[in-house]
Amino acid sequence: MGKATATPARAAKSDVLVIAGHHVGEAPQLAEILEVLGEPGHEHFRVRWEDGRETTIYPGSDAVVRHAGRKEKS
Repeated sequence: MGKATATPARAAKSDVLVIAGHHVGEAPQLAEILEVLGEPGHEHFRVRWEDGRETTIYPGSDAVVRHAGRKEKS
């Protein structure tokens, strides 16, 4: 039997997508995940931004998912 490996928790509805600012002093953009679309490893999201707009986003390497109400494993 092989070693068990930890995998990061998948994004879920109500988690927050955080997009890092790209310029010095620029605040990160936050969006609530309304729906997870796609297959594992190729997820994209329907989100609601802080200004109320709803869009579909294919996040890049500048995006991090902040899990709502779930503790992440260390």
